[in-house]
Amino acid sequence: MSDIDDYGDDLFGDAPEPVSVAILGSTGSIGTQALEVVRAHPDRFKVTALTAHSDGDTLLAQAKEFDVPLLGLTAGGMEAPAGTTLVDGSMASAEVAEAAEASVVLNAVVGAAGLQATLATLRAGKTLALANKESLVAAGELVMAKAGPGQIRPVDSEHSALWQLLHSIAPDQVRRALVTGSGGPFRGRTREDLGNVDVQQALAHPVWAMGPKITVDSSTLMNKGLEVIEAHFLFGFTYDEIDVVIHPQGTVHALVETVDGAVFVHAAPPDMRLPIQLALAWPDRLGAPGGKRLDWATLGTLTFEPPDTDTFRCLALAYQAARLGDTYPAVLNAANEVAVGAFLDGRLAYLGIPDVVERVLDAHEPIAPSLEGVLEVDAWARGQASAIIATRGPSRPRIDPGSGATR
Repeated sequence: MSDIDDYGDDLFGDAPEPVSVAILGSTGSIGTQALEVVRAHPDRFKVTALTAHSDGDTLLAQAKEFDVPLLGLTAGGMEAPAGTTLVDGSMASAEVAEAAEASVVLNAVVGAAGLQATLATLRAGKTLALANKESLVAAGELVMAKAGPGQIRPVDSEHSALWQLLHSIAPDQVRRALVTGSGGPFRGRTREDLGNVDVQQALAHPVWAMGPKITVDSSTLMNKGLEVIEAHFLFGFTYDEIDVVIHPQGTVHALVETVDGAVFVHAAPPDMRLPIQLALAWPDRLGAPGGKRLDWATLGTLTFEPPDTDTFRCLALAYQAARLGDTYPAVLNAANEVAVGAFLDGRLAYLGIPDVVERVLDAHEPIAPSLEGVLEVDAWARGQASAIIATRGPSRPRIDPGSGATR
């Protein structure tokens, strides 16, 4: 038996043939951690395609290290090295997802821009390792209608935890799911405390190292709201069957309660490499990333508390949009992306994020979801949010989030 504390070793026996993997959004937080997984298990994975938004230099360096033949850059402006095929333009990730010689496509694109890549992966019959929750938030009915049984493997730590738990529990025995969240850097604060929040403070997440957009979403609890919608589509729960609980230690990632009152808990170190490698290697489990393991003798107290939806209104807005259905979740997501971007750029105060989202939701006239309809309301919501932000005026000079907060 191999040393199971060695991240690079497999748990049992010889490794099977390498899994061919395409990574969309390879220069961002999830993408770079996925490449760490590949680097630690070179005999288990072969990278066949990579895409990025605008960071061509990092993309080229990754391609060189992993000998990748197919690249995509949505912002364009890069020349491909000899022997490499480059796809550029706004649909680059979707085109690469379809064209790549890959059995698994990891969609780590940020925001609703990942929707077309999700649909392209499913149409091509490839396994989708989904880190782009916005695909399901904006167009969950469309995505799930395209997905075959077992074709989507969730990468978000909470949904990966639910996925693993639900594999061992009969569906008719499940009463509800609980999605955990650390509460972010402002847990316990009041609205008055949040009036002068700046970018650096919002990006100082106490548990996870993530890109700036998702880190801000974590601080507002919008990320939990988006995860509730994602869980609804992935696992078929009603919104009344999905609860959010704040767990500051970040050790328990999800819980499932059965009809008899028993609760099954998924706990693991807060390390995104674990759900990433599980989605890529499923059903195999590889070594513990970085050798990290929970020491239950010294772990200390695990605490749980309800979310404060009066202060962190984004979670309540997400539940509202989810229950309204139709194109409301797409509008929620688009307005939030614009508002968060404006906050990061210093054009909107922190407390303006839920205000903008709420105003756009209130102005929305829903339509039945279709790809064309979702794209239409997405563009409408972005325009509405931008117009609202323009009337509010700038909040404060932008504070650089630093090198650790890459897209």
